[in-house]
Amino acid sequence: MAASSDDELAALRAQRLQALQEQLQQQAANQLQAEEHAQQQAEASASLDALMRRYLSPEARSRLARISLVDAERSQRIKTQIVSLHENGSFVPPMSDSALKTMLSQQSKSRSNASVRRI
Repeated sequence: MAASSDDELAALRAQRLQALQEQLQQQAANQLQAEEHAQQQAEASASLDALMRRYLSPEARSRLARISLVDAERSQRIKTQIVSLHENGSFVPPMSDSALKTMLSQQSKSRSNASVRRI
């Protein structure tokens, strides 16, 4: 009777050990995948920043950096739009700050057309 319960206990321990090992392997795989994804994003961001150094004047880069402090996603959209505009031949680098301001004002017309009425 004691040998039977010892065998069952050993089997349960082996199952638990196997489950823990599988869980650790899954966690390691997930962590590796997350690290690879983060590295790819960092490389894409670095290449986009390098393009911005070529495509924008220092004042325009400064304005874009301030936008990125407030809204990083909007900054990324603006950067990708600038790259696509350059690929289409819509502007010749470097883009000035005034040209960037014009582009930004065209993007957010809803904010510039807001009016306040007093009652």
